[in-house]
Amino acid sequence: MKNLCEFSEYGISVPEILLPVKKDLASWSVIACDQFTQDRDYWKKVEDAVGEKPSTLRMILPEVYLEDGDREERIAKIRSVMKDYLSGGVFDAPQKELIYIERKTAYGRTRRGLVCSIDLESYEWKPDSKALIRATEATIPARIPPRKEIRRGAPVESPHIMLLANDPGRTLVEKSGEMAKKNPPVYDGDLMLGSGHITGWAVRDDDGLDFVRGALAGLKEAGKCDDGSHFLFAVGDGNHSLATAKAVWDEYKEELKKEGRSEDEIASSPVRYALVEIVNIYDEGLTFEPIHRVLFNVVAESLMAFLRTTLGAVISDCGSFEELEKSVRETESSFGIVDTAGNVTRYRLLRIPGKGLLVSRLQPMLDEFLRTDDSMLSGSEIDYIHGSDEVLRLGKKEGCVTLLLPPIDKDSFFGTISSRGPLPRKSFSMGEASEKRFYLECRALF
Repeated sequence: MKNLCEFSEYGISVPEILLPVKKDLASWSVIACDQFTQDRDYWKKVEDAVGEKPSTLRMILPEVYLEDGDREERIAKIRSVMKDYLSGGVFDAPQKELIYIERKTAYGRTRRGLVCSIDLESYEWKPDSKALIRATEATIPARIPPRKEIRRGAPVESPHIMLLANDPGRTLVEKSGEMAKKNPPVYDGDLMLGSGHITGWAVRDDDGLDFVRGALAGLKEAGKCDDGSHFLFAVGDGNHSLATAKAVWDEYKEELKKEGRSEDEIASSPVRYALVEIVNIYDEGLTFEPIHRVLFNVVAESLMAFLRTTLGAVISDCGSFEELEKSVRETESSFGIVDTAGNVTRYRLLRIPGKGLLVSRLQPMLDEFLRTDDSMLSGSEIDYIHGSDEVLRLGKKEGCVTLLLPPIDKDSFFGTISSRGPLPRKSFSMGEASEKRFYLECRALF
């Protein structure tokens, strides 16, 4: 096998992946810890599905429990389990490899991915970042410290982070998969609680790795920005988890320097890297859904006057919600507003000038409106809702104004982030909750 450091200019490396000896994926593999955060019943079902079997459940802290009083005890138990799994024969011998995966979800979609590790020195979440790997949504620094408690000193990591590649030609993930599938899979099985099926194939021989390297070179060149920087990957899911990994590495790097470690020792530290799954933004199995807005206790006419002034919005009436939905889909840079006054529900289309993802321009103005408008009623606030049915349902309530956002334009995604920085929080959702990444592959960390 050739020198795998040749991947460093693309911000990734070929990890030593740990897989369980027993490939009982229905108990070993569990959904990302940041899902079902208000649903303890779901996590109780996960406990029941796992039973006493080895499972990634024992190596994570589901965020539904993050504010419970026993966090320290849970983290200590996680550390203990990780050490036991490493020494107790739960894992096969580590393999230096990438893994091409195909994930069939319960919704009949198949998503393809490529598991690798990324160099945290090539990633930055801050808004003015020109790094190879950039955040897609605004990162909240206050969310990082509690997550650091979990990662700092952890013997093992498993990924739920998904990176997006801007690859309309399908040159990286899909083509490497065609090569990998010439060999038997390294795992294959159903995921728990009706969440679909997953299969993985190793990419570890010279031909496969050379192909990946060539595809990365092409994507890096295609992602060259006007300022000379290169935008290779965007963080699709797991923004705060990757920001946490970066923060832990920055701290640990300083410790290594104080210990007098050499540059080579620092550069080769496992803590410098984080496991991720790369997914092509153009993958047909990757659905992007807009997250709509609802404003409570605001005056609709004041909001529209504000948007007309600040964004140059042009407003037109629609005769029905169906007409509004159609207009939002078909009219560039437009969104809908639904509100009810005197038992009359109104549907209005607002079109604003400019290119790129509309939410990047709209959300800052909504925040400003809520902060400054003189007509504000008591208890005014904003919330984020999924599905157009909720837009209609809440829009029919007195005192509510709902905003129907357009579908996410994949062609504008990377360009908007490159020119404007990360999108506002709650800008989009990648698939349904059960389609999120499951923990499966692992890697030794501290």
